[in-house]
Amino acid sequence: MQLIKKQIIQILTLFIFGSLLSTFNLASANSDKDMQDKLLRQREALQHGEHAGHRMEPSKGPDFKGVYYGYFPCKEEDCSGIKMTLSLKRNNNYLLVTQPAKPSSREFYEKGKFTWNDNTRTVVLDPKDEIPGKQYRIVDDATLIQLNPDGSAMSGGDQDDFTLRRGDTTKSREMHIH
Repeated sequence: MQLIKKQIIQILTLFIFGSLLSTFNLASANSDKDMQDKLLRQREALQHGEHAGHRMEPSKGPDFKGVYYGYFPCKEEDCSGIKMTLSLKRNNNYLLVTQPAKPSSREFYEKGKFTWNDNTRTVVLDPKDEIPGKQYRIVDDATLIQLNPDGSAMSGGDQDDFTLRRGDTTKSREMHIH
């Protein structure tokens, strides 16, 4: 009889502990995407705080700043695609990270300034290095499509093959972890 009481007490203890653990709802923790976007916004707020001594001028132009993700086709035979992450930041700074989609691929970083043209609805990247910049058509506040240097549409695939989508507007995406 003592053994049965001991087993019942153990089962009840486990049940109570499990109930308490489920009230904390650990399973609904923020996804890495949500956490990364939140940390990026907090870091920008800290770096560019809007207290009286450093008040930011209102942005002129469309509100397309943010982090964009895409998966572009690759011309090499041993490459199945290129993961791209484009971060358009305040003060018209950008960071472009590219990585071929193959095992142990190295990431490539490009930094610089960007400008936009309201008439042509394009964003032009001007890298710090002497490499040619890229150009994107602004579809809406959450979608950019890469263009050729002359502003024409990219060839070798459909429009979706060269599309970057802002991270806070899409559920699934290829992510770069830094």
